[in-house]
Amino acid sequence: MGKPDIIYEDNDIIVCYKPAGIATQTRRIGQQDMESFIRNYRAAKNEPPYVGIVHRLDQPVEGVMVFAKNQKAAASLSRQIKEHTTEKYYRAASRGQGVSGTAVEEEEAWHTLTDYISFDKRTNTSKITSEKDRLAKKAVLQYRVISVTPDRDGFKNECIRTEFDIKLLTGRHHQIRLQLANIGYPLIGDTKYGKPASNNSGTGSKSGRTGGGVREQLALCSYKIVFDHPATGERMTFELP
Repeated sequence: MGKPDIIYEDNDIIVCYKPAGIATQTRRIGQQDMESFIRNYRAAKNEPPYVGIVHRLDQPVEGVMVFAKNQKAAASLSRQIKEHTTEKYYRAASRGQGVSGTAVEEEEAWHTLTDYISFDKRTNTSKITSEKDRLAKKAVLQYRVISVTPDRDGFKNECIRTEFDIKLLTGRHHQIRLQLANIGYPLIGDTKYGKPASNNSGTGSKSGRTGGGVREQLALCSYKIVFDHPATGERMTFELP
């Protein structure tokens, strides 16, 4: 597990790198999370310990995040996210084979996935359902194929590794993981949605383990975020190397 890192800071916002394995926020005593990391960081500088959480990354996902340092900045960033004026980009990798009708062979071309997702709080999983489901929410993302290369699954079986560039247009629970699994591309290291598209109800699988039984990191990274600065209105872009 890596360590959180400050990428940018001013009087209104803090942009951070969140490593995989660290929660955005947790109530578990003794468990590190991004909220406590920033709170302690600010306290060490004798600043008010306020931390405005305006978006989240799942615990196994690494990537860039923005936090507010005051309530006015938090309100502005939250409004931008609600109105979908922010931009969030992810990189993902799969060893899946795809399903019939999936247009992923054409590299660099952008494709759109639109589904309706229902969240089960009891199991902390989501599933793709229909527009008629009153509990379902519309989920939209755009993706393109970056590369298709040979790979060894657990240093045992030769297979194909497909890497994706993703623009997330809605922020539903486990959205990227679920939507890619549904078209036959479960993410490497995903033990929740790693089963074939015919069974994507959120039950676990062994897809997150190598042939040697070692669990792989979830191959999903939020590598770029774009938003308007809450005080100046300047369009800001932060991207991981």
